[in-house]
Amino acid sequence: MQLQDYINAGKIASEVRENARKKNHVGSTLEEICNSIEKEIIDKGGKCAFPVNVSLNEIAAHYTAEPNDKIIVKDTDLLKIDLGVQINGHIADTAVTVCYDPKYDFLVQAAEAALREAMSIIRVGAKSSDVGKIIENTAKQMGGIPIANLSGHSLEQYTIHAGKSVPNIWSIGSFSFQSTEAYACEPFVTTPDGSGFVREGKIRNIFSLVTRKRTKDEDANKMIDFIWQKFNMLPFALRWFIPEYDEKTARELLERLIKNKVVRSYPILVEANEQRVAQAEHTFIPQENSALVTTM
Repeated sequence: MQLQDYINAGKIASEVRENARKKNHVGSTLEEICNSIEKEIIDKGGKCAFPVNVSLNEIAAHYTAEPNDKIIVKDTDLLKIDLGVQINGHIADTAVTVCYDPKYDFLVQAAEAALREAMSIIRVGAKSSDVGKIIENTAKQMGGIPIANLSGHSLEQYTIHAGKSVPNIWSIGSFSFQSTEAYACEPFVTTPDGSGFVREGKIRNIFSLVTRKRTKDEDANKMIDFIWQKFNMLPFALRWFIPEYDEKTARELLERLIKNKVVRSYPILVEANEQRVAQAEHTFIPQENSALVTTM
């Protein structure tokens, strides 16, 4: 494990997240927000581990801005900003929810409290099921419902979801946290009228490479090489192809690669009852007596 890379990525991610928390995003387009945050990550010496997610209201996750995205943040919105920083492929994944409607402040507070309580029990040997239990109990005590089918995850070099899930509810089956692995913990909390589950939406605007196998299309093969050189196996957004590609060509080539199962697309995740969702997230590495939270 390259501990220093994780720590350095976490420091950048924390600074960028806190700047995003303080900023008033009302009146900005989602594209402006994504571009600004991604530029700040690069200016601070990091690389983006994935496109900044700017998921509004009932969209829990996986929305990033389209090229020329015209959606504007309103003063009634609940905006989740999920960002990732990588240094040599070692990832810091963190998120904050910005709320402009006091009616939903309790959701933000519940997600933050659930994350704080989860971090307080993390250490080498702690069980993932206990983390899920404390997140679930904290969210419910504060008037919310945790999203059962979203979870945190283990992290590996150039791999965001590395196989282990850090649950947001008590669950059967568990693993013990190890000091040789990095993890992200990310409570998602919805209102009492929510189902506590997300469903897939129709929009898919985040992608990643599945394989580098060649196709019969030379232009598509050139795009595979471009993706590998720029992003490795990490997620990317269509807007990252501009100006190297015009938007129409990039869309067409991506569709061909998806059809050939060379690239996968990620659907947005929407609360099943279309209730608002808040998120909070830290990356951590377990130590003997506590968690080293790289994004604190």
